[in-house]
Amino acid sequence: MSVITAASRFGVKKGSWLERLLARKPKLVAAITLANRMARAIWAMMTKNEDYRNPEAVA
Repeated sequence: MSVITAASRFGVKKGSWLERLLARKPKLVAAITLANRMARAIWAMMTKNEDYRNPEAVA
């Protein structure tokens, strides 16, 4: 919820995944969706024994 609160207070990058999500879903649903996305990323990193790769840096 702290990420959602900070995004609501300070704003997020235009066109970002989180901005689009917050535009169409309630804050609590967005928080659960964000937690699920983070858990999937962490699980994938652990199973593949990889470090985090920032998708924005790759693009």
